[in-house]
Amino acid sequence: MSILQPFLYISYLGVVVGVIIAFHAVTQLLRRNPHEPPIVPALFPFLGSAVDYGRDPYAFFSRCRQRYGDIFSFTLLGKKITVCLGTEGNDFILNGKLQDLNAEDIYTHLTTPVFGEGVVYDCSNAIMMEQKKVRNTLRCVPITNTGEQFLKFGLTTEALQNYVPLFEVEFDKYFAQSDGFRASKGKFDVNKTMAELTIFMASRTLQGTEVRARFDTTFAQLYHDLDMGFTPINFMLPWLPLPQNRRRDRAQKILAQTYISIIENRRKSFGNNQQAKNDMIRHLMSARYKNGNAVSDKEIAHIMIALLMAGQHSSSSIGAWIMLRLASRPDVMEELYEEQARILGAEAITPLSFEKVKKLSLNSLVVKETLRLHAPIHSIMRAVKTPLVVHSRAGPNGHNSYTIPTSHVLLSAPGVTAQSPEHFPNPEVWDPHRWETIADVKESTEKVDYGYGLVTKGANSPYLPFGAGRHRCIGEQFAYLQLGTITALMVRKFKLKALSGKEGALPGTNYS
Repeated sequence: MSILQPFLYISYLGVVVGVIIAFHAVTQLLRRNPHEPPIVPALFPFLGSAVDYGRDPYAFFSRCRQRYGDIFSFTLLGKKITVCLGTEGNDFILNGKLQDLNAEDIYTHLTTPVFGEGVVYDCSNAIMMEQKKVRNTLRCVPITNTGEQFLKFGLTTEALQNYVPLFEVEFDKYFAQSDGFRASKGKFDVNKTMAELTIFMASRTLQGTEVRARFDTTFAQLYHDLDMGFTPINFMLPWLPLPQNRRRDRAQKILAQTYISIIENRRKSFGNNQQAKNDMIRHLMSARYKNGNAVSDKEIAHIMIALLMAGQHSSSSIGAWIMLRLASRPDVMEELYEEQARILGAEAITPLSFEKVKKLSLNSLVVKETLRLHAPIHSIMRAVKTPLVVHSRAGPNGHNSYTIPTSHVLLSAPGVTAQSPEHFPNPEVWDPHRWETIADVKESTEKVDYGYGLVTKGANSPYLPFGAGRHRCIGEQFAYLQLGTITALMVRKFKLKALSGKEGALPGTNYS
């Protein structure tokens, strides 16, 4: 073989790639449909804007918004994604009708390997709404349940009032047993600490002592492995044999089997009408769907996994950001300490309670401001089931109307409005006090029952860290209370500061 032959092959390949790229560029120009949103041009077909979007979604949205307005489309791994920004875009997508927009088709490939089969997005919307019923505390629910009382767990005000003392017990226990906190000062991994602490708190409050007794740092690691299944690549290719996916699958099997073993032991000891435990597992063991079918042991296990992850996922990441923000702003941390002394007085040294946490206004604003800048989810997607017409007041030619075909996926990004100077002056600045001076963000008073109780539609607000509409996070108030309690306890018991040489600096967000 000639020594030049490999170079010829490389040259041929370069020519082929060049032709493909040129052809793709020409087709993007020629196939522009004036009735559909403008398309962000991309160099490579199929891949599209995946790299730019994946590296920093908010920077990508900002660049595209400046050029195309609030509504535009881009290619993501072969799919056309249409982005609708602003409060109107959020409302259009998050409050879309069920027959028009579908979440299950988008998220089932991502969530089913994590939660398990038959729950959340791996079932019909009607079944999922039954699984989300949350209007009463467990102890108010009869043992014999119909579909109307399917999954009513402790997320009401009455239940939340009982959680703060349990949060504090778990907080004290965790730091007393952590080697890194036994000295008078030291360093700690904020991500690891918040992941473990929030999973212990959530398991104790949402799932009871029997489940909490099974948890140690090993089980916290299993939940971390599950959480790593929520990576962008798994939206499209969840079956890839990546190391994190193998850890995800192993963790899911171990955790599901742990719950199933608890259920089986209860059935052996007490039967289906057992009275030993008045908790979530007992409730689910006796629950039935509206059609009369019982909830299988596997479904119970998978619901328990989903419930615990819902009670931990957002709190873990936001808790870490709160600690980082306070370490970079010792003046705010000192204000929080002074607030407790001023508001609680002599009770500032006594255990926290629901009422005490609610009195700490600046403490709550620290949580709120951190959620504004570090929303847990940057993109909320829906599959388009029927062609839709969307209107935009902000476009390259002023007011525009576009038709969104069923081949597209709609994307809402509430974090864009939360970081917009239109709604929040100096939006890039972390300033909890801003909420004391700006008018409270407007939220719709209109309420709707999607099958699990009345909730506000609320999508016209620029501040939507927990989404809106039928898929609004049902654990929103739990997260606020858990984060508020953690913040108050950290302020009471620790002084945080950034590492030497990194004062005022924050790590960037890893969107991968």
